[in-house]
Amino acid sequence: MTDTYTRHTLTDGNLCLRHPREGDVAGRMAAGNHGEIQHMYGAAKGSFKPVTLQQAEKWVSQHIDHTYSWFIDIDGVLSGAIHLHSFNKIDRRATLVIGLLRVADLGQGYGTRAMRLLIGEAFGALDLHRLSLRVLDYNARAIAAYEKVGFVVEGRERQSARVGAVWHDDVMMGLLAPEWQDQT
Repeated sequence: MTDTYTRHTLTDGNLCLRHPREGDVAGRMAAGNHGEIQHMYGAAKGSFKPVTLQQAEKWVSQHIDHTYSWFIDIDGVLSGAIHLHSFNKIDRRATLVIGLLRVADLGQGYGTRAMRLLIGEAFGALDLHRLSLRVLDYNARAIAAYEKVGFVVEGRERQSARVGAVWHDDVMMGLLAPEWQDQT
């Protein structure tokens, strides 16, 4: 992994991982805050509110300033974001985070395709050895997508997330470069 990495566009058919830009605020506003999606991120059911202009501006700005962050476009429309964080250069590892924003895009394979693009970049140009992630135990759709690209469950952090009045486990998953290379 190098400090001189330049984020570039990654594509797979109608799906594109691209640089975030200021004009994406309108796309973030249009995506809104759907209840099912917010619950999978850890919001208690019924506790979410419509996204505000200030929140959309902050979200876009945070991604613009993050070297290892891409926005997910589907057919030219902003659908979500994917990024790597918590880099450890000595151990060549990072944590993957992905989130789709539009409910119509769920269950269509877009998250899987976006992860495949970013995993290829992580184990290729970024020369990482390991990727990890955390997911709430009730997010079965996300867990299935992570397993589909090769992540394996490595453990649980019991009752680490409180969603409303209920405690949930975080499922910890990992993927190693040799495992990725074996399936590509």
